[in-house]
Amino acid sequence: MELLEDAARRAIRFLKSLDGRPVCADPQAAARLDQLLVPAPRDPTPAREVLAQLDEYVSPATIASAGPRFFGFVIGGSLPATLAANWLATAWDQNTCYDGPTPGVARVEEIASRRSCGMWWARGAP
Repeated sequence: MELLEDAARRAIRFLKSLDGRPVCADPQAAARLDQLLVPAPRDPTPAREVLAQLDEYVSPATIASAGPRFFGFVIGGSLPATLAANWLATAWDQNTCYDGPTPGVARVEEIASRRSCGMWWARGAP
């Protein structure tokens, strides 16, 4: 559980920094990503170390697409509710296409699909 709490702290810190983060890529931070190009370790890397490396190298190379100042592609704009739901769904670790063994998430997937299609058709799509 400590690893999940660490990830949550890092994610919250990132989200709180959105107002000051750039909405375009930082070339220097992107160049630092090459430091992740190392041979695969012979032994497993502790999960906490992997998380720290992701935060150290990848977080600075991200853009503030989840923030209010990003008006680029349709990539971002996550809200706390969607992020929390994603964490919960990931923890459930279910397969949404199988109604028999995983009826809860399969039904939610069906409902989301119907709502999405309903919005599409309501806007006069062909």
